[in-house]
Amino acid sequence: MERLVNTVRPYAWGSTTAIPELLGTAPTGEPQAEMWMGAHPGAPSLTPRGPLNELIDADPVRELGAATAEKFGPRLPFLLKLLAAAAPLSLQVHPDLEQARAGYAAEEAAGIPADAPHRTYKDANHKPEMICALTPFEGFCGFRAPAEAADTLAALGVDSLKPYVDLLHAHPEEDALREVLTALLTADPAEMGRTVAEAAAAADRLGGAFTPYAVLAHHYPGDPGVIAAMLLHHVRLQPGEALYLGAGVPHAYLSGLGVEIMANSDNVLRCGLTPKHVDVPELLRVVRFEPGDPGVLRPEASPSGEEVYETPIDEFRLSRLVRAEGAAPTDLTTATPQILLATAGHPKAGEITLAPGESVFVPAGERVELTEAGTVFRATVVA
Repeated sequence: MERLVNTVRPYAWGSTTAIPELLGTAPTGEPQAEMWMGAHPGAPSLTPRGPLNELIDADPVRELGAATAEKFGPRLPFLLKLLAAAAPLSLQVHPDLEQARAGYAAEEAAGIPADAPHRTYKDANHKPEMICALTPFEGFCGFRAPAEAADTLAALGVDSLKPYVDLLHAHPEEDALREVLTALLTADPAEMGRTVAEAAAAADRLGGAFTPYAVLAHHYPGDPGVIAAMLLHHVRLQPGEALYLGAGVPHAYLSGLGVEIMANSDNVLRCGLTPKHVDVPELLRVVRFEPGDPGVLRPEASPSGEEVYETPIDEFRLSRLVRAEGAAPTDLTTATPQILLATAGHPKAGEITLAPGESVFVPAGERVELTEAGTVFRATVVA
C-alpha cells in the first residue's frame, strides 16, 4: 500500500479556496481546479517507489491483478479526482468506445499531431464519468423535454430566439433537439453574439431560475453554449448525491467541490462555453439527442456499511464509507486495484492515517483494513 502525492491542476475555472480548505493548507491565490489521483501519464500520482504509472508498467499483474490486466490491459482503468469549480466548465460530451476507437484511428491516419488544437481524440478510449458532491454542487446535464426548453427560451422575450422556440415544438423530439443545437452552433457568430447578449440581459432581469444563464453569459459573452445550456436540465446536487454521465450526454459543471471518477481518457467534444475548438460535425455525430431525467444518484448501502454508487460500466466502481468512532474494522481487501481517498476525519488504511484530501493506492490482493472515524471514498474496478 502506498501513500500518494498528487498533482493539483490550476485550470482557470478552479476555486482558489475549496481544495486548500479540504486539505487544511493555505490558499496560494491561484485557482486549484483538480487534484488527480491515479496513473494518467499527464499527471501520475507519486509513491515512495516512484510514479504510479511506472510501477504499473513494470508489473501490471502484481499491481492491478490478473483479471483487471486481462480485461482492461496493463494500465489503471480509472482516474480519480477532486474537482473544485468556481466558474463554468465547457459544455461537452464524451464518445462511446466504438466512436473513440474510430475517431482516434482516423486522426492518427490523417497525421494530426496529438497536441494540435483542432485534435478531437487524444486516445482510443471512452470516458464515462461520475461526479459526487462534497458541497452543494451545480451544473447542467442531459436534455430536457423540448417543450420545456421552448418555454424557457420564449420567456426571455427575445425575438431572435423565436425560430428556435418553433423548432423545439416540432416532432419527433430528438429531431427537434438536433435541429436546434445544429442551428445554434452554425449560426453567424455576430448574430449569435447579439442574441446571447439580449438573452443574458433578460435572464439577469428575470432572475430566479434564469440566473444561471446570466452567469454563463458573464463568463462567456456571445457564446452559443449559453443558449444550448437552456436545452439541458439545471441540476443541484446536495453532498453525497452524484451524477453519472454516459457517452453522448451533454453536460457542464458550474460550481462546487466534488469527487470525480472517470475512465482513463482525455476524449472531450466541446459544444460551447469555451474558446477551444468545437468540431461541430463530429459533435453532432456523438451527441445523444434523448430527453430524459438526469438521474441523480444516491448511494446504496451494503451489509458492511459501504455505500455504493451504482453505474452501468466496469472501468470504475465508486463507494463511500462513513465510519463512526469505535466502529469495527472494515476489511477492504479485494482482487482488484483500489484508491482510498479520505474526505473527513482521520481514518486509517492499514497503518497509514489519512487526513482529508489524502489518499493511498492499494495493489490488487493486498490486505487492507479501514479503522478509526472518518469518511473514505473507495475507487476500484469491476473485473
